[in-house]
Amino acid sequence: MRKNLSCLMLFAALLLPIQAAAAEEMTISGAASLTNAFTELKTQFEKAHPGLTANVNFAASNPLLKQLQEGAPVDVFASADQATMDKAVESKVVDPKTRRNFALNDLVMIVPAGSPKPAALADINKFARIAVGNPDSVPAGRYAREALTSAKLWDGLQSKLIQGNSVRQVLDYVARGEVDAGFVYATDARQLADKVLVVMTMSGHTPVLYPIAVATTGKNPKMGQAFVNYAISAEGQAILAKYGFSKP
Repeated sequence: MRKNLSCLMLFAALLLPIQAAAAEEMTISGAASLTNAFTELKTQFEKAHPGLTANVNFAASNPLLKQLQEGAPVDVFASADQATMDKAVESKVVDPKTRRNFALNDLVMIVPAGSPKPAALADINKFARIAVGNPDSVPAGRYAREALTSAKLWDGLQSKLIQGNSVRQVLDYVARGEVDAGFVYATDARQLADKVLVVMTMSGHTPVLYPIAVATTGKNPKMGQAFVNYAISAEGQAILAKYGFSKP
């Protein structure tokens, strides 16, 4: 009995290093608008890599960049704009050779479901409260500022703007009826289609083109590159399309 117990203990001791080697982790930081699509993307990626745990971190692109610059252990970074990824390259927190454009989106104006639908963009002047992402940290806010500036409306709306910390916060403001209108991505509006109404697709701004790259602050660049490859693969693109993103 004692001999059998010793054999079992020896077998368990030998098995532990094998199990430890099989367990693998990585971290993916993605723009808030990627939350739903990347949650499914990472789940399918994990299934293709048994033993891997892919942790996901979602926020506005600029705060994610700041986390990287402060040394956060991240293996993949996906932003909602080119400017933020440019800063990541300049800061050397991503490998520029791995940078790829992987998704396109649209900026739309939304109002709470059941609210009057303005006939033209200029009618936004009739609204008392308008939600936008903070242009200093939220790409959707910068796109909105560009679009409204092109339409010569931005300066006149300053007293009416309610700034959100992310595009998802702007979506929530509109869905709860706390504001009269807001500017979000088309993919976000789809998530709460029963609570918000898309009024129009915006123009007059740079394309909403999403880049992705392997980060240099993480410990698993091999899996980081594998995830980037997956995001731009036919399977990855099909998942993104499911959530309203289009191929660049």
